[in-house]
Amino acid sequence: MFRLKYLFYFILVVVIAVVVFCIVFFTVRSKKEVEVEVAVLRSPRSYCATRGHWDENTQSLYYVDIEGPDATLLRYDFAEQKTYSATMDDEPILTFILPVVNTTDEFLVGTQNRAILIQWDGKSTKGQLLRSVFEIPTDFSFKPNRFNGAKADPIGNFVGGTQYANDCLNHSTTAYLYHYNPIKGLTTIRSNLFISNGLTWSEKTNKLYYIDSCVPKVSEFDYDIATGSLSNERIAYSTSPDIVLDGLTNDNDGNLYITTFGGSKVFKVDPVEGKLLQEIEFPAKQVTSVAFGGPNFDILFVTTAARGDDQPEAAGYLYQVTGLNSIGSAAMKVNV
Repeated sequence: MFRLKYLFYFILVVVIAVVVFCIVFFTVRSKKEVEVEVAVLRSPRSYCATRGHWDENTQSLYYVDIEGPDATLLRYDFAEQKTYSATMDDEPILTFILPVVNTTDEFLVGTQNRAILIQWDGKSTKGQLLRSVFEIPTDFSFKPNRFNGAKADPIGNFVGGTQYANDCLNHSTTAYLYHYNPIKGLTTIRSNLFISNGLTWSEKTNKLYYIDSCVPKVSEFDYDIATGSLSNERIAYSTSPDIVLDGLTNDNDGNLYITTFGGSKVFKVDPVEGKLLQEIEFPAKQVTSVAFGGPNFDILFVTTAARGDDQPEAAGYLYQVTGLNSIGSAAMKVNV
C-alpha cells in the first residue's frame, strides 16, 4: 500500500515537472520565434522627417519635415493608418513639434530661432499661429544657428538645442542646449556644441542621455529637474567616428534606441554597460528619430529622410518596428 502511495506521488511529481518544462520551453521558443519586423506606414515622402512624438490622447505620432519644399507638420493617425500634414504661413523651417499640456490641438513648434504656440486640429492643411513663446539669441555670433532636437523633460519643461550647419564637415561649436520654464524663462544649460540632437530621460537609471551628432557618443548626465542643469557627464555609449548618431529614446528597461543618419540602422544599447545589444536595419540610409507608441507602447516609430539625390526609393517615409519585446512609456507634453 505504501509503495503504491509513493509511486503515485512520484508519478504526480514527474507529470508536474513535465508540464512546467513544456510551458517554459514553448514560452521561450515562442518569444524567440517573434521576429522583428520593419514596415513602412502610409505617409508622404519627406525631405527630412524627424522629431517623432507619440501622443497618448490622440493615439497619433506627430513629427515634422524640417526643410522640404514646404516645411510640414505631420500626424500619423494610428486608428486610421493615415498621415495628415499641414504647413505654417511664412515659416520656411519647422524644427520640432511638442503637444502642449492640457490641450489636444495646441503645440509648441520650433522655427528657425523661435518657439511658437500654434493651434492645429490634426487634419487641416494649415496650422494657426497663436503667439511666440520664446526666442533664442540672434546676434552675430548666434546668427547661423537654428533650432534642432527638442523634448519636454519629466515635468514638462522644454529642453532643446540648436545647430550651426546641416553636416559635420562644415561645423562650428556655436550651438547650445536650452531649458525653458514658463516662470523662469530661457536658460542655457550646455554650450560649445556642434549639432544638438537626440535626448531622452530614463526612469530606470534616473539619467538624461544626450547626443551631439558630430561627436560619436551618447553622453549621460545627472539632470536637475528644478533648473535643468547638467552634471557628472559620463560616456554611456561610443561608436566609430564615421557613424552619425541622431535621434534617441529609451524603453522601460533602460535600453537606448539610437538612430544613425546615413547608417540605415537603429541601435539598441545598454547604457550601463555601454554595450550594443541589437541593430535594426532600414531600407533608408538617413534614419532620424525614434519614439515608442501604439496602444501598448510596444511599437517603435521611426522617421527617415531623403536628403540628396542618391537616396533609395524607400527613404523619407515613416516606419514602424514590431516584435521587439520591449515597452516604452508616454512622452511628456510641454508647459508653455
